[in-house]
Amino acid sequence: MSELTLDAAAQDLLFREARTANTFTDEPVTEEQVQAIYDLVKYGPTAFNQSPLRVTLVRSPEARERLVQHMAEGNRPKTATAPLVAILSADNEFHEELPALFPHFPQAKDVFFAERPAREQAALVNATLQAGYFIVGVRAAGLAAGPMTGFDFAGVQKEFLDDDHTPLMIVNIGKPGDDAWYPRSPRLAYDEVVTTV
Repeated sequence: MSELTLDAAAQDLLFREARTANTFTDEPVTEEQVQAIYDLVKYGPTAFNQSPLRVTLVRSPEARERLVQHMAEGNRPKTATAPLVAILSADNEFHEELPALFPHFPQAKDVFFAERPAREQAALVNATLQAGYFIVGVRAAGLAAGPMTGFDFAGVQKEFLDDDHTPLMIVNIGKPGDDAWYPRSPRLAYDEVVTTV
């Protein structure tokens, strides 16, 4: 008997069959699909419910061309042809939302996050956690994700964000195309990762 309560098909969809897609069909990704993804993954926990992830959808051809120029050479064709591209970033001013997001302790905004370095560290950790939720949410929507960190971070920030937002990754999104997957790479075994003390 499995120790997991999630059915096997859902386990496969979200994890075992999850791969980084390298090619996509030209089927568009709708605003409704992205809304459904967000409405699911927004419930993933973060510290103080700070929810610092911000998503910039690159839809226009002009914006796509600007983004492609900042991608590493090997990632440019994927980003140029994916149906939808999302820039995931961390909002370093997330604390402004804490009185609404953490109403039982609204003072957390000033007690823990008054200083910018503390906010930047918390935003990086928690927005990266949310980026993981986002990728699983893309899978839950029946789409494939191609997350990438091979790009000019400073260039993407200057082109699409501001000084209060730190880019984390670029995610290509869509239905997988022909030869979308590289061969599955190995994974570490349980006893190589988990230590009991």
